[in-house]
Amino acid sequence: MRTSWHFLHSEISKPHQTLSRTKLLHALVITTGSSGNSFFATKTLRVYAINGDLVSARQVFDQTPLKSVFLWNSMVRAYARDHEFKDAFSLFTRMLISETKPDNFTFACVLRACAEKIDLATAKCVHGIMVLYGLLTDPISGTALVNTYSTLSRMKDADFVFNGIRTHDLVSWNSLLTGYAKRGFWHKGLELFNKMQTLLIKPDGYTMVSLLSCFSDPNLLEIGRGVHALCLKNGSEASMHVRSALVSMYCRCHAFTFAFQEFIEFPDPDLVTWSSLISGCSQLGDYGHALFFFSEMIKADKIPDAVLIATVLSASAQLTMFGPGKEIHAYVLRHKLDSQVMVASALLDLYSKSGFINSALKVFEMAGGRNTVTYNSMILGLGLNGFPHEATELFKQMLEIGLKPDESTFSALLCSCCHGGLVIEGRELFKRMEDEFGIIPGTEHYVYMVKLLGVAGHLDEAYNLIMAMAEVPDSAIWGALLMGCTVHRNSHLLDIVARQLFETKPDKRAYGVMVSNIYAADDRWYDVENLRDPTKKGLPQKVPGRSWLCT
Repeated sequence: MRTSWHFLHSEISKPHQTLSRTKLLHALVITTGSSGNSFFATKTLRVYAINGDLVSARQVFDQTPLKSVFLWNSMVRAYARDHEFKDAFSLFTRMLISETKPDNFTFACVLRACAEKIDLATAKCVHGIMVLYGLLTDPISGTALVNTYSTLSRMKDADFVFNGIRTHDLVSWNSLLTGYAKRGFWHKGLELFNKMQTLLIKPDGYTMVSLLSCFSDPNLLEIGRGVHALCLKNGSEASMHVRSALVSMYCRCHAFTFAFQEFIEFPDPDLVTWSSLISGCSQLGDYGHALFFFSEMIKADKIPDAVLIATVLSASAQLTMFGPGKEIHAYVLRHKLDSQVMVASALLDLYSKSGFINSALKVFEMAGGRNTVTYNSMILGLGLNGFPHEATELFKQMLEIGLKPDESTFSALLCSCCHGGLVIEGRELFKRMEDEFGIIPGTEHYVYMVKLLGVAGHLDEAYNLIMAMAEVPDSAIWGALLMGCTVHRNSHLLDIVARQLFETKPDKRAYGVMVSNIYAADDRWYDVENLRDPTKKGLPQKVPGRSWLCT
């Protein structure tokens, strides 16, 4: 019996077991009378979870009479890892009222789920419970909360929690630094890194990657190069992840020469490095090179992931080059990547922008696991290609299957109404957005709505809509109304719109031609002269052209 126990302990503790082997070991646990043992239950549950069998894992959990905190944590972690967030949070709530109290690892699991689900409300609730349990200053749960707030872009909350942790390890420093990088707070990132140096905390590769991610502006290139020099000094540049981060940083800072120089020094670039270079080219608007390097990567026998496929499909769509996009689609089908939602959405965008709406519909119909993003792409594609009624019908279908629309859904719908001149439908959708779905209209929604009303001749309604906005309208919104004034030659409202435009966008050259053309049509030549003569209105005068030969 003792020999069987030792054998079982040894076998079930192995991290990698097939599902069939796991079932055999589970049967052995039951026959040896060890099924009520929390240790064996935890081990069995974990192996089931690793193999993706959450049903069997939950059965083990439910059938164990005395549940340890490790068993609870393992089940919560299993749900969270498989993105079964509802079950994870439900089990955590049940744990709070059980005899077994959660520990710091429990909170770390739940907070990681909050970050992945982008659930700020639940994260704040968990934060409050941590205070009650006295775990806010704990390095493990405290760092998990810092990471969650950083992921959710709540940097003030992340700062507050970070400063309250009693002892900081490198993970907590990196979590906060990563948060600054994601928000673009490069000065805060540098300040935190300098504090680490002062406290003699040695950075690792993750630290340097996070710091390099802070720089995304050409004006910060010299600072980025300084960090590069530091990577050389502390030896972290040898890490593939750091080198990939350097390639990305140089691309973001519009220094492609440095990025390519860093790239060619790799003896055998991995997928992350190739992705950094290709994505960097795409971000710079150099879509041709993005497609070229993708082709070179395929020749080097590297298999792209869904994110990179979506990037190059987007580059092909920007170039309106159907040929490369079709070849990439063929590659996607050969490697069975078409089930990926991100890839399907990128294909929809490519075919829609290229005018092949039937091909887009075929991709949509064949896409597995269609979600809000996929529907948004198809709705927008239908609208852009002159099928606004079909776009609104697809929206109804989306609601019928239980998908919740987001801001992008209504942007796509209003854009479709704009292209099709569907004023009544546009009004209804704009109203439902906030009343029914609780989505506050953004600038893009107002631009489409104002343009729709203005072009249809409802200029007063469009103007009143702008005046009712909670926030100050920007030049894009006034520009949409200007288009309506231009179409209907409404010079009275034009004066108001022009005044607002020139206040929000002082450079009159952006809209001056449109305004002056309407004035000219109404024989308002004095106003035309004032607009077109920079010396009379304080406009910056155009610099005369001069050939470099005549120096």
